[in-house]
Amino acid sequence: MTNTPGIVITGASGRMGQMLVKAVMASDKCHLVGALERTGHAWVGQDIGTAMGGAEMGVTVTDDALEVFAKAQAVIDFTAPAATVAFAGLAAQARAVHVIGTTGLTDDDLKAINAASRHAVIVRAGNMSLGVNLLTKLTQKVAEALDEDFDIEIIEAHHHHKVDAPSGTALMLGEAAAAGRGVNLKDVSDSGRDGITGARKRGDIGFSAVRGGDIVGEHDVMFAAAGERIVLRHMATDRNIFARGALKAALWGQDKNPGEYDMMDVLGL
Repeated sequence: MTNTPGIVITGASGRMGQMLVKAVMASDKCHLVGALERTGHAWVGQDIGTAMGGAEMGVTVTDDALEVFAKAQAVIDFTAPAATVAFAGLAAQARAVHVIGTTGLTDDDLKAINAASRHAVIVRAGNMSLGVNLLTKLTQKVAEALDEDFDIEIIEAHHHHKVDAPSGTALMLGEAAAAGRGVNLKDVSDSGRDGITGARKRGDIGFSAVRGGDIVGEHDVMFAAAGERIVLRHMATDRNIFARGALKAALWGQDKNPGEYDMMDVLGL
């Protein structure tokens, strides 16, 4: 086991964090060397296994990112933007692969992450699933084939705990559609409609967000013209698809040169 890459999971108490811990423990291609939580969290100082309600795993939850990253070959991070930016710098110092599934990152956050990627491998994606990345590729291809007679609308649905909108996946799909049309998404994005907004502007890429219940993640890309619509859809029913994708990314990055990559690179798309 010690000959396999050591993985640290940040935000270990969260839903994704716990799934990632279980995915690493179930794999024979890597091993868990750290579980990280914020200072003051009730899990700090406890064995991660018992904190999760099971048997001991031999890894104590810590709030010291610098110490635990130094032991790792990869860090898997589904937390919050400010934490992720800080982790990017620390992971780069440790020369550990940093897999980022965090969404809601600002332009300044992305600049900081890009700077860190000059020293270590960073794999960042709005969604880690194979299906969504195939959908992204298809979205770009369809956008390339259709002109602005087809309005593009991205409709996404998630559970009521999600704090950002549009989702990272929706934005990833929007970027793909914009790339297909040869435009900058910021110039054509249309979201947050409310009240009398006026007619839709030709060429805009629209976003609609639904929040409710325990929806894992649903994304539709609609190309709507007079008399016809094309709809590309992905529905996630199990969050384990994201954990599996993130683990695949962490292992893929072990022999790569420093730089910023995405799941298209990992999947060879």
